[in-house]
Amino acid sequence: MTALPRPFRRLLGRSSQPTGEAVVPVTAPVVPEPAGVAVDIPETDSLFAYLQSAPGPVDLTRLELASPALDQLRAAGVALVVPLVTQGELIGTLNLGPRLSEQDYSTDDRRLLATLAAQAAPAIRVAQLVREQAAEAAERERYEQELKVAQLIQQQFLPRELPNLREWQIAAYYGPARVVGGDFYDFIDLGEGRIGVVVGDVTDKGVPAALVMARTHSIMRAEAPRLVEPGKVLARANELLAPEMPARMFVTCLYGVLEPDTGRFVFANAGHNLPYVRTANGVIELRATGLPLGLMPDITYEETEGFVGQGDAMLLYSDGMVEQHGPGREMYGFPRLREAMATDDAGSALLDRLLDGLHAFTGPGVEQEDDITLVTLRRSMGVSDEPGGSDWPGVPLTRDDTVAEALPADAEPLLAFTIEGAIGNERAAMQRVAEAVLPLGLEPARLERLKTAVAETVMNAIEYGSQGNPAVPVDVRVDADAEAIRVRVTDRALSGPVPDAEMPDLDAKLEGTQKPRGWGLFLIRHMVDGMDVHAADGLQTVTLTLTRTPQGGAS
Repeated sequence: MTALPRPFRRLLGRSSQPTGEAVVPVTAPVVPEPAGVAVDIPETDSLFAYLQSAPGPVDLTRLELASPALDQLRAAGVALVVPLVTQGELIGTLNLGPRLSEQDYSTDDRRLLATLAAQAAPAIRVAQLVREQAAEAAERERYEQELKVAQLIQQQFLPRELPNLREWQIAAYYGPARVVGGDFYDFIDLGEGRIGVVVGDVTDKGVPAALVMARTHSIMRAEAPRLVEPGKVLARANELLAPEMPARMFVTCLYGVLEPDTGRFVFANAGHNLPYVRTANGVIELRATGLPLGLMPDITYEETEGFVGQGDAMLLYSDGMVEQHGPGREMYGFPRLREAMATDDAGSALLDRLLDGLHAFTGPGVEQEDDITLVTLRRSMGVSDEPGGSDWPGVPLTRDDTVAEALPADAEPLLAFTIEGAIGNERAAMQRVAEAVLPLGLEPARLERLKTAVAETVMNAIEYGSQGNPAVPVDVRVDADAEAIRVRVTDRALSGPVPDAEMPDLDAKLEGTQKPRGWGLFLIRHMVDGMDVHAADGLQTVTLTLTRTPQGGAS
């Protein structure tokens, strides 16, 4: 008895010493295969159609049909075939040799075989379906495990932390269209203050694309610090990828070297989308051409130099952003992305707005068609590394009676810089101050207190003096002498003068008899040895003084 999957396969098994009119066992997917001769009956063979429509057992000795399968069955000694048909589908056959009595099969024999076939066919079909479902379930489980492994591999290749560059706000987003995808981005430390920036996109999606992405990422990581120059790095990556790239696959990739201190960005392009830079004069596109990686060997890549000025922002992206379609099948497109770039946002706020705009365009319930990768690099405005280099006027210090005399107005500062009045910039200011005073040899505990006080003061200046507006700057100046370190934080006092810091009372705050704010000023006063507030000409300056050796009273 044979149960036939597609393609239909007949396995005829015969004993070397037949003992009678026995049914010759024929293997099926639901039973172990006995030793025998395999006979395939393709759906294109005329015997297949004949058996599927036959009303009962078929005597092969009397059948006249041009069929290779029929010839093979006769050569194997099959005399009678009983089709197994259920719901109009041929799923197998019962194959019998000639009777030992050399007589034909009787009418009763044929009726019995037809009845047996009618009862066996549905049961065999059910067994086939159970076996197929089990195989499909095992295949799905194996595929899901492979996806999990590929997803884990891909996550390991994405940067765990973004570069913390002074006066730069860097943000990145990666959203695969499936569990795993072919997009990638990376930041590579090249030494001498330079950062390598990589954004790439592998054609296709899923596990194959993820594997090619991992290979490309590894090559870029290995070659960029050694070769540095973008054109040479992409040429080397193409040289390694071309011989092993799967058919109909390639990698688009943009690689650039950023000099954070100057804003200079030198890059080469291997068929990737071009970067946008938002400047004070509008949004421009940095142009560079080159073939994708892996298409063919011996490709050279030209280098282009761009510049990210103070207050400018640069966007690197993959085509999943611009090629996403809305409900009416209209594509999001480059003009919309360029228009969205025209608005000035800080760091992750730009990413959030770009993605919100895309989601508003596509509407709810629209499936993401391709992987989306976005990388933004925004340079703060009005920053100067030169002593006293702030573009904004300073405010002369007043005397702090608790510690020492203020420095003369023309004294050379240890550090002076200006930051944008954007929420979150207090951390960068704190870090710069800490780096400036580190050589002075403060005790670690006192250095941490100074850092806390500076961060709180700058945060208050941003929140109240600038009201969180990046266009309203905050000045920071650090002076030091043999006795003390003084940090001046000057804001534009948009919210009025700083109030006196009252002693916080938790119960009073909960009862509403004491205003909820005020913890910051109280904390600042108790982190340093002296705090002075001076307001004049629309500016407000908070001066923090910390003696270089511990003094009594501060805690």
